Amino acid sequence: MPAAEPLSDEEVARALEGLPGWRREGNELYKWFRFDGFPQAVAFLQRLVEPAERMNHHPDVENHQARVRIGLHTWSVGSITARDVALAREVERAAAGG
Repeated sequence: MPAAEPLSDEEVARALEGLPGWRREGNELYKWFRFDGFPQAVAFLQRLVEPAERMNHHPDVENHQARVRIGLHTWSVGSITARDVALAREVERAAAGG
């Protein structure tokens, strides 16, 4: 697991280049995901359980019918860290069905 050190603005910008659709708002990375319906959105959330538990790093989640917002930040440092970037990559894999 990457260390929980705050990333610089430049490091965050570089990380976002490899994470299409992800945005930065203050000290959080986030992305909205859209699915065909509520069952697909919930299945996506279920796929997040294993990587979040394995990494001991848990996203903020909002579910609105077939839309899910995932927010990532590291509470212990109050900023974006490499842990958030690593979990964003895992979220992308889960969104792709894996």
